[in-house]
Amino acid sequence: MVVPELRPWRAAKPHVKRVANAVRPRLARAADAVRPGLTRTVDAVRPRLARAVATAKPRVARIAKAAKPQVARGTRPKTWQFTAGAATAGLALAAAVATAAGPWDSSGQRTAERDRAAAQEQTGGADHGDDSDTTASAPRPAPSAASVLTGLGGAGSSVKSAQNGPALADVLDPLLADAALGTRHTAAVVDVATGKQLYGAGADAALTPASTTKIATAVAALSALGADHRLTTRAALEPDTKELVLVGGGDPTLTARKDAEGWASLRTLADETAAALKKRDINEVTLSYDTTLYAGSEIHPIGVNDNLAPVSALMADEARTDDSASGPAPRVSDPAADATRRFAEFLSDHGIRTTSPGPSKATGRSDTLAEVTSPPLSTLVERMLTNSDNDIAEALARQTAVASKQRADFAGGGQAIRAQLKKLGLPLSGADFNDGSGLDRADKLTADLLTSLLAEAGDPSHPELRPVLTGLPVAGFTGTLTSRYTDGAAGIVRAKTGTLTGVNTLAGTVVDQNGRLLAFAFLASDTSSATAAQAALDRTATALSACGCR
Repeated sequence: MVVPELRPWRAAKPHVKRVANAVRPRLARAADAVRPGLTRTVDAVRPRLARAVATAKPRVARIAKAAKPQVARGTRPKTWQFTAGAATAGLALAAAVATAAGPWDSSGQRTAERDRAAAQEQTGGADHGDDSDTTASAPRPAPSAASVLTGLGGAGSSVKSAQNGPALADVLDPLLADAALGTRHTAAVVDVATGKQLYGAGADAALTPASTTKIATAVAALSALGADHRLTTRAALEPDTKELVLVGGGDPTLTARKDAEGWASLRTLADETAAALKKRDINEVTLSYDTTLYAGSEIHPIGVNDNLAPVSALMADEARTDDSASGPAPRVSDPAADATRRFAEFLSDHGIRTTSPGPSKATGRSDTLAEVTSPPLSTLVERMLTNSDNDIAEALARQTAVASKQRADFAGGGQAIRAQLKKLGLPLSGADFNDGSGLDRADKLTADLLTSLLAEAGDPSHPELRPVLTGLPVAGFTGTLTSRYTDGAAGIVRAKTGTLTGVNTLAGTVVDQNGRLLAFAFLASDTSSATAAQAALDRTATALSACGCR
């Protein structure tokens, strides 16, 4: 389960050129097909679009200035944007801005979507980094791109349902019959705007979902906690005893690195704690750590595994023993003790002496000296989905359990996820949640549930769930889809992958040739080759993007 690092647009440029050359003929045909509808849409939204373009104009000017030497040498930029889904002003703006800026940032969010969200009185858009340089004033963390998702096939859209295209079953049935997809496979396709199922093949049969389980975890966590919720790590001083307790708040993104890159910093916490201690004339403390927010075993049922650290309410850099930020890596056996020892080293740099740390529990009488908070939950969800981050997934399952007043262990997390999805009225028949990451083969989900989760995330009445869609890996660009779809549908398919031995799954969204936003889920079990199964799933998703099906 090796997950590539996120890469910024500049690093992806050579790859994008290859993809552009591969898909240009199909995109040209798609552009011809939608040009009349696009013209009507642009005319209707021209005043608002003009304001949005004015907001993005400074960024485009900077990019054009930076590119001037290259243009002078005879290199001409090439426009390759996919326009078949451009049925809203947001996508029309993408066609103008993304030409110069590149259509995706490093996390898979459309730069044009963010520009437009910020232009509309900052009512949405994800802030994917302090150096994103997308707008002069950063938009609020969530929701992202609501206007784009609402417009596709929704009220006020000029997109029409297919009337004379081929039947969806005629396109998908032969592809799903590929022997590479094993002896058991199911599928479902749903129109996100209407919630109507357009295709189903065993859609209500529960199979092992692997990492597509994280879609359910994301929806449950966002529903229980809200997109703006943050996780807090704090240092508390017990009165009269000089015991300093590092209290874990369950933030899996807490980092001890010098450059925190926007995540909560253990170094900053130590700096502020040392300053507070010195104000009290305290230069020596008994150091402890508190992990009581979580309960039960820290070890996943699969055992010690490089894909997941022991699940603790206190850890730094996911307890990795190397410099990686995603994917498999050796982990320390006691994340909380390791994080506290590093905290002690940072305190020592300020002249604060500490004892060897041990477990404890902060009392209600303790005085919080300093605290650091994670980015909003929306950002954690997007990182989890893009990188298929198991540590964040298990943390979010436990956070959902805490919010739902369930025991914060593996079983309680699964129960809490199910309870939250039940509140949303989603189809849970056959579903079984035993963890938040999908590493447990006892997990069971249906294609019906996965597409319903994605459709719910696109529902305008649930903007708090939008990070579930914006966090999906982008074909050929980000996360677990970086190296896939190089021969078609790059930048068009957004999907969460799932891979275990003998299990391959894919669930996400795609805009078809009629401009409809479709949610799809394909689950395959008893596969013999992960590579062949992934290729078969990718061909099926690509067929959806190329289909003007009824």
